Amino acid sequence: MRLPIDPESVKGFLHPEEGARLFELAAAAAGFGPCLEVGSYCGRSTVYLGAACRAQGQLLFAVDHHRGSEEHQPGEAYHDADLLDVQSGRMDSLRAFRDTLARAGLEDTVVPLVAPSTLAGRYWGVPLALVFIDGGHSHAAALADYRTWAPRIMPGGILAIHDIFPNPDDGGQAPYEIYQLALASGLFRELEPTRTLGVLERIR
Repeated sequence: MRLPIDPESVKGFLHPEEGARLFELAAAAAGFGPCLEVGSYCGRSTVYLGAACRAQGQLLFAVDHHRGSEEHQPGEAYHDADLLDVQSGRMDSLRAFRDTLARAGLEDTVVPLVAPSTLAGRYWGVPLALVFIDGGHSHAAALADYRTWAPRIMPGGILAIHDIFPNPDDGGQAPYEIYQLALASGLFRELEPTRTLGVLERIR
C-alpha cells in the first residue's frame, strides 16, 4: 500500500486498519468501475480510496455537503472549532478537504460532489464498483445514503459501511441498521469486517 501522504495528518475518525482495508477493496474494485464515498469530511478516507483509484487509473467521487454531520455541530461531542466558518456560524470542512486533495496530489483523481447525498444521487446513472458510506449517523441520514447509493453498485461490487456497532453500548445503531437492511435484501453477502468497517459484496 503506497499512500501519497500520512492519513493521520488529516482530521478524521477512520482507524488505520480500516483505511488499509478500504485501500485493498478499492484497488480491486477500481479495475471494474469508479468508486464513491459518502461523507468525506476532511479527506482521511479519501486518501486511502483515492490512492487506490489513482493506481488503477480510475475516479473516486466524493460526496459531502461539508456542513458536518449532527455530531460535528457546535456543542456536540465531535465539534471541531477549527472547522467553524465564523462568518456564517456554520461548519465548513470543504477548505480542509481541498487542502488534503492538493497535498496528496489527488485533484485529478477525486471528483468532489459538494451536495447532500440524496441530491447528488438523484440522476446518477453510472454503475459503481465500490460505495463507502460514512455520512450522517442519524437513522434518517444513514437510511437515505443506503437507499440512494446501494442500488447503484454493480454485481460483484462492494458496499462498505463505517461505524458498525452490533452492541448499542458501543455506539450508534444507524450504520448497523442499514448494514442489516442490506443483508436482508438478499442482494449482498457478508465479507470479513475490519474493526468497525462492515464489508458486503453485491451478488445480484
